[in-house]
Amino acid sequence: MLIGNHVLAAPYLKRTSLNYSYRLYTCRFREITTAAYMSNTIPLPYDKSDIAAYTALAGEMLGLSIIYLDGGSGALKPVSESMINAVKVNIKIPLIVGGGIKTKEQAIISCKAGADLIVVGNAIEKDLS
Repeated sequence: MLIGNHVLAAPYLKRTSLNYSYRLYTCRFREITTAAYMSNTIPLPYDKSDIAAYTALAGEMLGLSIIYLDGGSGALKPVSESMINAVKVNIKIPLIVGGGIKTKEQAIISCKAGADLIVVGNAIEKDLS
């Protein structure tokens, strides 16, 4: 689990030459979904792109090799374009985005915003075209 102070320190540490080499478990983002309920995590608010960016940055600094922005299984809407972009411009590692991507247009928006890979689960089960 990520400690809040790691998130607060991430943008400042990025400007230094310090070496960071710890691991952490990333949290889910957005409204209460099945994933949030089952993992007993508190999602970040949908409109707090800066917190998501600093959380991802802290994860990268602590040694993660991939960041997964997850709206959660059954999310009502996908992770916002602004949140994806804010995270992507702050990290150098691959970014995966999933949860709530139900249309081709939403998938394209996520990719253009900075997702290196998108995850579509429920949508593909419902519409194979």
